[in-house]
Amino acid sequence: MSDMIMYPFRQNTEFHYFSGFLESDSALLIMSKHTGDGLRAESVLFVPKRTPNNENWEVRKSGAEGAHEITGVEEAYNICELDLFLERYCTQKSDFVVWCDQDKIPTNKTLGPVVKDMMTQNNVKLAPMSINVLMHAIRAIKSPAEIGLMKKSVEIASEAMTEIIKSSYPGVKESYLYAKMEFECRIRDAQFLAYIPVVAGGNRANIIHYTSNNQIVNDGELVLMDAGCEYNGYTSDLTRTWPVSGKFSPAQRRLYDIVLRVQRECIKASTVHNSLQDLYNLMLSLLGCELQQIGFVDQHLDKDALKRAATKFCAHHVGHYLGMDVHDTPKASRQQKLQPGMIITIEPGLYISEDNLNVPEEYRGNGIRIEDNVLITDKEPVVLSSMLPKDPDEIEALMARS
Repeated sequence: MSDMIMYPFRQNTEFHYFSGFLESDSALLIMSKHTGDGLRAESVLFVPKRTPNNENWEVRKSGAEGAHEITGVEEAYNICELDLFLERYCTQKSDFVVWCDQDKIPTNKTLGPVVKDMMTQNNVKLAPMSINVLMHAIRAIKSPAEIGLMKKSVEIASEAMTEIIKSSYPGVKESYLYAKMEFECRIRDAQFLAYIPVVAGGNRANIIHYTSNNQIVNDGELVLMDAGCEYNGYTSDLTRTWPVSGKFSPAQRRLYDIVLRVQRECIKASTVHNSLQDLYNLMLSLLGCELQQIGFVDQHLDKDALKRAATKFCAHHVGHYLGMDVHDTPKASRQQKLQPGMIITIEPGLYISEDNLNVPEEYRGNGIRIEDNVLITDKEPVVLSSMLPKDPDEIEALMARS
């Protein structure tokens, strides 16, 4: 909110995951307790106090009683009682460790002073690392319920982007495609777009995070769209590249087929035997070989030099973890082997700017990326976005029918 003007609020991801509570200005305290049956966790939620005046202007708050009922925590209090609760806890416990988000808590206007007072006045120990390291290890593996929400989020974005491809034509504005993507997602019950989409025509597709989305896509150009939505807290992240005129040129088709072949091989390799870093190295090796065959890269490079050469045509990683956040669980290492229940993106690209004089002219000014969302299982990977066309013949046929 700014000067009584409302802006969209998105709940802190870790707080959302562990509480399910969506109101702002709240805090969650999880305490370990020794019982006769061993160690157990107890959750206490602190939420904004309900006031009649606020409810005349904003949606009705849950209050402590409502928060207790809808979340299932053991106890719930008003947020103004947090400091007193912690003070009482400190007087009852002589030796304990506090785990918290060490990056954000100190600067939080509500929680920062409370936690600082608790630490300084009671000689409390701070954990050796941020709680996010542990939280991300937990969140990286999705439950069956989470996978269901992810499937729905990907389905919505896939259907929406299919409509965008069908709606494209020479001279279309990037802003129109942007707006239509949001419209198509929202009418399918997505709450938000997951991020500002990339809608890049022609040479602008070589800017990886181009988000101006305010130019015209001209006849003969490719349009690259990187977009996704958020559905009940879970995100999708998809990319497709297509010819705005409905037909790839021979050079565009050649580049597109390279990216598609590399992507399909990387998806096949998305198993528990590999890590994201393994898949990245595979992408670079495959892309390097493809570039050698088309004459863009020297034929006599060793393996390491070939991968370095490939990075000049694709500067980004092959993918990332996906979940409640688009770049989900960043504290989870890309070096670890993939595990069943993880969801990742596979998104190789090939970028040749219009001023790249090292390749033939017909290839310049094209940026191509193909991105799918992939569920890791103990067997074969599952492409959640398989309903979104990516075969070039299918794309051309789709556009011809529209």
